[in-house]
Amino acid sequence: MSALVLALVAGAVVGLALGALGGGGSVLAVPALIYLLGFTPAAATTASLVIVTVTSLTALYAHARAGHVRWRAGAAFAAAGLLPAALAGAAAAHLPQAVLTLAFALVAALAALRMLKPAAPAGAEGRAVRPGRAAGAGAGLGALTGLLGVGGGFLAVPALVTVLAFEMRAAVGTSLLVITANSLASLATRSSAAVSLDWTVVGPFIAAAVLGAWDGKRLAAKVSGPRLQRVFAILLLAVAAFMLADAVT
Repeated sequence: MSALVLALVAGAVVGLALGALGGGGSVLAVPALIYLLGFTPAAATTASLVIVTVTSLTALYAHARAGHVRWRAGAAFAAAGLLPAALAGAAAAHLPQAVLTLAFALVAALAALRMLKPAAPAGAEGRAVRPGRAAGAGAGLGALTGLLGVGGGFLAVPALVTVLAFEMRAAVGTSLLVITANSLASLATRSSAAVSLDWTVVGPFIAAAVLGAWDGKRLAAKVSGPRLQRVFAILLLAVAAFMLADAVT
């Protein structure tokens, strides 16, 4: 199968997951780029950041039009992660490929386990927000985005709900603002690496992901969210196990 076809198929799957679940789909982008398209882990994380940025911006526009983005609080949360994202992005280029693969496998497993865990009940509105805790969560998410090239929606949404007491719709919409800002900050330290990417592969991947995200939204309206989440979590656990085995052998 040609690289173009593989890029289109992988991009569609990533976009479908993002559109259907509202986050987490970008975790599939890195292993797809490595194992299907032959990217090195460092190149895959850079390409994933580009993919995450474009798809997040597209989704952010839709959520902003629906009034689900809290710009001021989201900007403050994102600001805490900008420097960690940039520093982690620069550090990633100097880490051994096996270390990046192992770290990504662990994060993918964490994402899968979080998705399998029953959702916490709503009703967090009105709780006191601790600025130090919010800054720490924002910084941690930024570092994760910069180092591994993932959007971190599977961590950003629960963080906004539990730390900033957002209701779910606002958390999903605002997380896209945070993800976009962190991804751009990390890409700023990888500009030369981004230019040297194989855009004949990355371009179609992005286009398929954006289109797939719209299909994912329609799928979410027909299939129950918990069922989709379980299927995706099981797939993600299998990917994490494969990457873990690859990293230690």
